[in-house]
Amino acid sequence: MKNEKHPNHFLTDMKCPVSLEEVDLFSPGAQEHWYDAYPILHESAPVYKLEGEGILPGTDGYVLTKHEDINTVVRDPERFPPLMMEAIKEMADTGVDVEKVPNLNAMSASMVTLRPDMELWRLHKQELTDPWVGPGAKRHTEMITRHVDELIDNWIDKEEIEFISEFARPLPQRVMASVLGFPQEDIPRLAEWGEAQVKSFVYGRGHLNKLNEDEIREQFVLLDGFKEYVQEQVEDKRNNPKDDMITFLTQVTYSPLGRKLTDLEVNGVVYAMIIGGLETTQYAIEEQAQLICEHPGLFGQLKSGGSKLIRQFTEEGMRMRSPTQGLSTRRTSQEEIFQGVKIPAGSVLHLRWAAANTDPDEFECPFELRLDRKAVTRHLTFSAGPRVCPGAGISRIEQQVAWERLTERLDEIEYAPGNKFLHQPGIMLGTLELKLLFKAVATA
Repeated sequence: MKNEKHPNHFLTDMKCPVSLEEVDLFSPGAQEHWYDAYPILHESAPVYKLEGEGILPGTDGYVLTKHEDINTVVRDPERFPPLMMEAIKEMADTGVDVEKVPNLNAMSASMVTLRPDMELWRLHKQELTDPWVGPGAKRHTEMITRHVDELIDNWIDKEEIEFISEFARPLPQRVMASVLGFPQEDIPRLAEWGEAQVKSFVYGRGHLNKLNEDEIREQFVLLDGFKEYVQEQVEDKRNNPKDDMITFLTQVTYSPLGRKLTDLEVNGVVYAMIIGGLETTQYAIEEQAQLICEHPGLFGQLKSGGSKLIRQFTEEGMRMRSPTQGLSTRRTSQEEIFQGVKIPAGSVLHLRWAAANTDPDEFECPFELRLDRKAVTRHLTFSAGPRVCPGAGISRIEQQVAWERLTERLDEIEYAPGNKFLHQPGIMLGTLELKLLFKAVATA
């Protein structure tokens, strides 16, 4: 089987852009053309105006695509405040009863008391999440390895697999269930709730990922079920403590408040772990598999190169194929100028991580996979600065362990016939299906 991936532009109504006038990052089918659009934006409109698409009537949105600009924004949350944090701080300052705020999920509700400002955000990460999914995630290496091997065992005797459903998706589901302390048999329900949590990022419209009222209502019906489930788990962990994150959250004293967390606050932290702990890792691993299939000989290099080379590969893979392509998460607190473009105060900034990660001014030959690329972790896949993704640590370990064990147990992988390489809607780079042929390492 020849290892190549044909463009699937003909499978969508949207045409491949060849000029700035044809660039559209948000309409149906745009997912198949994102990496065709980024060089055009870098060259012709590194700051791309979305007229009339700000938060308030009469205001605009702006897409930033240059690494230096996005890096500046994410490292200065005072100058470029996060949209959500402004609403959270207002609720905290007014003392609103978060239980009575309509359509407020558990994560946002918990943020009102746990992290309404940047200093509390830092302490929240340091005290509540870092021990489990940040730097402390190394404690899970053995558990992650076990899950990887169990998944491989399920299909090692076959010759072809659907890689996403049989490996890339269930791995982070299993790992996050183990970290939190959920029973593995509840994973199907957790997966359904996880999909509900990211619904706006998949089915939402425009750069603000808007859902209509019916979609929001349906989403919160599902999320109410998740909230009840987590509440049951919290009560069980309080009475029967175990070595898991939920037990830890029920027992820890959070220093800024000088008290233990309420059930709602625990529920909100768990919500954040689910929303951030499933999607990014799945998409990263499935795209890395495609990069291997597109580069003959790469799998052999990784087999013989050891952990250091695999780590370089996973970082380069995340740079080239960013799981989350971009988000409209910040606004300007004052007038700004990026790339010569004046942006008024109060404008929404759409930070296009994937474009920044393929910026030729930051990465030489950005569309080439280079295992010797220097300082490759300067990519912005997990953002950067004080609000870097809390789960970056555990995601990196999952990717690393996955490819260590795959290269140890397989001799080769390649595309199977019949792949279309179409992606899900929304803002994340999620391939719908990935069929692979593989050859297992011969055993005595």
